[in-house]
Amino acid sequence: MKVIEGGCLCGASRYVARGEPINVRVCHCRVCQRALGAAFNARVLMPLSGVTMTGPLGRRNSSPVLVRGFCAVCGTSLFTERAGAGVIGLTCGSLDLPEDCQPTEHIWTSSKQAWLTIDDGLPQYPEGAPA
Repeated sequence: MKVIEGGCLCGASRYVARGEPINVRVCHCRVCQRALGAAFNARVLMPLSGVTMTGPLGRRNSSPVLVRGFCAVCGTSLFTERAGAGVIGLTCGSLDLPEDCQPTEHIWTSSKQAWLTIDDGLPQYPEGAPA
């Protein structure tokens, strides 16, 4: 069983995820850009039931079905959670070993930053990935 660990910049908030990732995607949508203050959100999607969070967490809905989580001390963005679907997306930047979770595709490239050139050979989808 794969174990993925990570946490925030200050070390106050941590997580451990056990199980196989559902997918690893780079999202270029405007909601992710604004929420992270970055050009994109690289995240590893895991079953929610296999993830344990510790420390002071803040949560904020960015849509009726999506909750974004962050360290309440330093503000590091840690996850996006869709409790209704039983999944959580852990931000790759917060992983202890980000090299262990390589993205496999880019989604919402129709909203990518104009200065960003994607030339990594991965599939690109103008909106969400096909079902």
